[in-house]
Amino acid sequence: MTTWKAPRARKEPKELVAHNDVRIDNYYWLNQRENPEVLAYLQSENDFYEKGTGHTKAFQEELFKEMKSRIKEDDASVPYKLDGYWYKTKYEIGNEYPIYSRFRETLDSEEEIMFDGNEMAKGTDYFSLGGIAVSPDNSLAIFGVDTVSRRQYTLQVKNLRTGEIYPEKIENTTGGGVWSNDNKTFYYTKKDPVTLRSDKIYKHILGTPVTDDILVFHEEDDTFSTFVYKTKSKKYIVIGSHSTLTSEFQMLSLESPEEGFKIFAPRERGVEYSIFHFDDSFYILTNKDGATNFKLMKVGENLTNSDYWEEFIPHREDVLLEDVDIFKEYYVLSERENGLNQIKIVRWDGSDAYYLPFSSETYTAHVGNNRDFDTHILRYSYNSLTTPSSVIDFNMATKEETVMKVQEVLGGNFDKDRYVEMRLWAPARDGSKIPISLVHHKDTHLSKDTPLLQYAYGSYGYTIDPYFSTVRLSLLDRGFAYAIAHIRGGEYLGRQWYEDGKLLSKMNTFTDFIDCSKYLIDQHLTSAEHLYAMGGSAGGLLMGVVINMAPELYNGVIASVPFVDVVTTMLDDSIPLTTGEYDEWGNPNELEYYNYMKSYSPYDNVKAQDYPNLYITTGLHDSQVQYFEPAKWVAKLRELKKNDKLLYFDINMEAGHGGASGRFEALREAVKEYAFLLDLEGKIVL
Repeated sequence: MTTWKAPRARKEPKELVAHNDVRIDNYYWLNQRENPEVLAYLQSENDFYEKGTGHTKAFQEELFKEMKSRIKEDDASVPYKLDGYWYKTKYEIGNEYPIYSRFRETLDSEEEIMFDGNEMAKGTDYFSLGGIAVSPDNSLAIFGVDTVSRRQYTLQVKNLRTGEIYPEKIENTTGGGVWSNDNKTFYYTKKDPVTLRSDKIYKHILGTPVTDDILVFHEEDDTFSTFVYKTKSKKYIVIGSHSTLTSEFQMLSLESPEEGFKIFAPRERGVEYSIFHFDDSFYILTNKDGATNFKLMKVGENLTNSDYWEEFIPHREDVLLEDVDIFKEYYVLSERENGLNQIKIVRWDGSDAYYLPFSSETYTAHVGNNRDFDTHILRYSYNSLTTPSSVIDFNMATKEETVMKVQEVLGGNFDKDRYVEMRLWAPARDGSKIPISLVHHKDTHLSKDTPLLQYAYGSYGYTIDPYFSTVRLSLLDRGFAYAIAHIRGGEYLGRQWYEDGKLLSKMNTFTDFIDCSKYLIDQHLTSAEHLYAMGGSAGGLLMGVVINMAPELYNGVIASVPFVDVVTTMLDDSIPLTTGEYDEWGNPNELEYYNYMKSYSPYDNVKAQDYPNLYITTGLHDSQVQYFEPAKWVAKLRELKKNDKLLYFDINMEAGHGGASGRFEALREAVKEYAFLLDLEGKIVL
């Protein structure tokens, strides 16, 4: 309980009318980003947070040092080879940003520094270097820079031989480009300046004015976004268009670019596909014809319409086919069965096929950066809740593997055997079983007195796999357990798991999380006095619904950059990214979806009741979830909540959706979250 007065935003009622339904929004005025009164209110919230947590500042500094001490400062990626060069990303002691370098032919040759993020970031509060694309002759590189944190990148070109940065600047892009084979032409994606939707593909020729750039494609359907890339075979440049449920691709042959882009297969509502080129064929990963968990099809280069697709790997009810990687002699399938990652290696000639062996139930294994086409080496990564990440080179011919790098956990006292990982299955109210991945220190005896942080996301089919975190050790070593709830809305148990947690089934996402919490309490692994919940972005929406529906289950909740004003945002197609979300949440311009959204929208359902202790964050420049959503939510919570538990609103006035950009500055955000939890548990000790 604080002894000073919390900020109160003034009320200015605004009627919002849709479908003859009137909602009164008293805090709508907070969406005026440039209004001095709005900025003053946000600053008052920051001041309140700083005062309320002042007693934890010394601990936060110690916690920051602890987290930082585990991280190898002079770290580097495992180099990969492409077009005669080895590429590497490295960090140096005391620096926040990566340095990108390369070596010609062998790693023993002289290192060429391509980009030093630390030099480039000087004088900025935020810095992000976008996708670096090297020209086919290895002499030039496209790069993008964002210094605002709204994911609007300015593209430029650097001569890697002379160090010269060419004068032309292309504003408001997605941050990368794709070279044609002539080493002077490239394609890039621009964003709508208001909605930030990626909607146009342009062609630029070096040495010509940016104003003369040629519009190659305009995605006019505002529920779609577009992007451009080059196939691994280097034979085609591909333009993709995608919405939540539908895909379409166009291809340009680099052997005959004068023929222009041709549609691969016209978009069909509800049909998703992606394409991979090999030899004289394309391979298509698709859900066409009811292949909920996706299948792989094959078609020749000339007649690519879906009428000509032939089945290559059939659909399987119990296996989600997530991706395919293509090599000269092998193809590699990334699958998910019963929630677990599987990597299958198959020779094109059919003489061999096998899975990589994994034994744990709480691991993550992903195919890594495999840019080289003519190789027997497959690079993949592996980690688990207790096992630091490894980068492994696997020889697909000899089946020998070489561990190229193991994530170092510094500090001298880490031992994976000190931690226990497990997978649990919580019963949902409709009879489904919800998987939970859980980790704790072996000295922590799970009981009703155990503090436990339950995390989830649960939207867009995005799966939160069980992963290792050096930061998380600061909780585990202080007696916390940590659980990831694999709720519906993600794809942990296959595509249907996602379908059952979206649109008019979205409520399953929220009740799954609550049912997992009840299970953890019923099993005496924690209790409502010691259970905490956390989610960000769409996971912040989850937090907002959960505290409206079941606030009594949690002692504290962290909602990071939360999407909480669902109805108002989805009705406003001028807000960045709204229209592309209709297939995820529904279009509230239709009455059925409007009513359903309104039934769970956190902001619309705040009521006069007790709420848990709350720590809510946002970034003023957030392009994904606008700052005013959590700002309005906090104001309404302050107005209506009945108890005097903590409510902190922490606004990063310099950053956006991803928070701070520096490697170590980003740790300070985790420090704030953990300090909030540990303070509530009385575990702050200096």
